Amino acid sequence: MAQQAPIPSIPQITSPTPAPTESAEHQDSYFAPINSKKSTTSVSFPEDRARARSRSPKSLTKPLPLATPPPIPSTRESAQSQSNGAATAPNGHLSPSSAASSTSSYWRTISRSPSPLGLIPIHRSFRTFIHRHEIPRKALHLSIGFFTLSLYSRGTSTSAIHPWLLSALIPIASTDYLRHKFPAFNRLYVKVLGALMRESEVDGWNGVIWYLLGAWTVLRFLPKDVGVMGVLLLSWCDTAASTVGRLYGRYTPRIRRGKSLAGSAAAMGVGVLTASLFWGWVVPKYGFDEGFMFQGTLKAPEMVRESLGWKGEDGTLGGWAALGIVSLWSGVVASASEVVDIFGWDDNLTIPVLSGLGLWGFFKVFC
Repeated sequence: MAQQAPIPSIPQITSPTPAPTESAEHQDSYFAPINSKKSTTSVSFPEDRARARSRSPKSLTKPLPLATPPPIPSTRESAQSQSNGAATAPNGHLSPSSAASSTSSYWRTISRSPSPLGLIPIHRSFRTFIHRHEIPRKALHLSIGFFTLSLYSRGTSTSAIHPWLLSALIPIASTDYLRHKFPAFNRLYVKVLGALMRESEVDGWNGVIWYLLGAWTVLRFLPKDVGVMGVLLLSWCDTAASTVGRLYGRYTPRIRRGKSLAGSAAAMGVGVLTASLFWGWVVPKYGFDEGFMFQGTLKAPEMVRESLGWKGEDGTLGGWAALGIVSLWSGVVASASEVVDIFGWDDNLTIPVLSGLGLWGFFKVFC
């Protein structure tokens, strides 16, 4: 029997152990790992053992270092860069440093309304009571009108009042001039009287000066009833226009900068009521003075009477009709004088003077 040839043995093929980088590549790929027989010699890494249960691939990229913020230049460096380089265009924001400058007329170019720049220390502590609504300033404004009526009820003559106003005006104006020459004195002045001031008056003239000057002018040069009425319109109509304008001015058209239709309407309404109170109740109660221009009647101009052939009492109006016309005209002149701007003068001066001139001209024609 022939001898059978031996069957050769099948050689055993073993694959080498993959390197760490190869295993990482397999783990980062979407293909399943290649199965291989475990070799007798294997290299294990502590990191592999720690992540044995994790199915998330290991990130081989190092974390990026945190960005270092750029250094903030100092004030001196920024000032040098602006002076050496091109000038930076202004952004339109208000600058307290420019407002507080003793040589600038910064506040003359913007509204007379207060601005929250902190130039007056007490305004920062009482922002609503003093800064926004100006309660102490308005209280002083209103009190002058009641004080004027009190003097009138006692029969005080205007010739006895205007010298006192002038004697108060001179030292107050002199003090205001000195505080602009000495910054330390100005700081003390603002600290003591800041509750009655606006921030526009820190580097400008105090409104009390214009108030005294306006009251002195009408009481010194105009008849008694017209002068008293000018002070009353200043005291009450200006306060009403400021209060109503701040509250409701944004809802009505603006007449000019800082003046709204709501404020002007309030000035006119209060002017009508003030004239009705003065000529309709105060004057009849305490009697008409010989120097009064309005004696309770209105008369058409002589030229009109002659052209129409009127004689005697023709063209004469008295009683409530005359009072109504005078009151309405008083409201018109009060509102107009509060709105008009004459060379940027303070309205504490323009309101009594223009109102007094308007009433004086009206009575010259119709009385």
